[in-house]
Amino acid sequence: MPPIDNSSSRGNHQLNRDPLPKIVIVCGPTGVGKTAFAIGLAQRFHGQIVGADSMQIYRQMNVGTAKPTDAERAAVTHHMVDIIDPDQPFDAAVYGVQAHLVVQGLLQRGIVPFIVGGTGLYIKALIFGLFKSRAVDASLRQRLKYELETQGAAALHARLARNDPQAADRIHPNDAFRITRALEVIELTGQSISTHHRAHGFETPRYQTLIIGLALPREQLYARIDQRVEDMLKAGLPDEVRVLLNRGYDSNLKSMQSLGYRHMVEFIQGRLSWEEAVRTLKRDHRHYAKRQLTWFKAVPGIHWLAPDQEYIAAAQIVKFLSNGGSDTATEAQDS
Repeated sequence: MPPIDNSSSRGNHQLNRDPLPKIVIVCGPTGVGKTAFAIGLAQRFHGQIVGADSMQIYRQMNVGTAKPTDAERAAVTHHMVDIIDPDQPFDAAVYGVQAHLVVQGLLQRGIVPFIVGGTGLYIKALIFGLFKSRAVDASLRQRLKYELETQGAAALHARLARNDPQAADRIHPNDAFRITRALEVIELTGQSISTHHRAHGFETPRYQTLIIGLALPREQLYARIDQRVEDMLKAGLPDEVRVLLNRGYDSNLKSMQSLGYRHMVEFIQGRLSWEEAVRTLKRDHRHYAKRQLTWFKAVPGIHWLAPDQEYIAAAQIVKFLSNGGSDTATEAQDS
């Protein structure tokens, strides 16, 4: 999809000659240093941060999500962090609605919103919104839940692969929440969730966006990721997962099947040795970073910088806020 042309409005905006409101996005792979980078920028511009991370939304999940520290949150106000419990349903469509309300509130108060995170679909949902969700069918949802419990996530993932290969390629075989959601869409609408996303088009943005992507040479990034995993383990990730399990959070929950948490569950429940849990945890973090980079490199118009080039980003933001900068849209794809 080509970058959005600022010279004329499209779609619903043709009747509105007012320019779209402006937001700054800081994105990139896990472990690259987005939080510190964005805090520095937000302080310069008296802005606030709106998280775009699919794991930092969960309360009680702090170590494994590399959530901003109390000191970092004291330095700059953060939104869309610690907003739901680990067993509450949440997806990109819900994020798009809630984050949009937060951003609107900041803009109305004259505060620059900095959207910070590595979940590309969340960022896309904020910029464009997602396709209208189907009506809930309680009986269908209950049946899929029963099939998940009796057949397992792998069987449902195989069914999804037959009906929506594109979604199955993107969704991890252990991600029971997204697997059942995709199957639910198929049964309710007769079309795959991938088809719905393509039909949506994601062509009419709600904001002008300056997108700053952070990147490092691969070897350097992977070394940082490995060190981050070691730091998480030293900070008590296994104990954090034990506490969650002891509080009754099922290991099959979407949140508990996420990166880091499922590895610790496998170790705690005796299905992985400590050495294998650590090895696969580092490997899967690296694989996740690679997928994130693939996503963001497909986005036109991203300004790629190193984490130590905050001064360049600041100059870009000054230009963007003063004269309109350039509108850059996120590609219409799932994550």
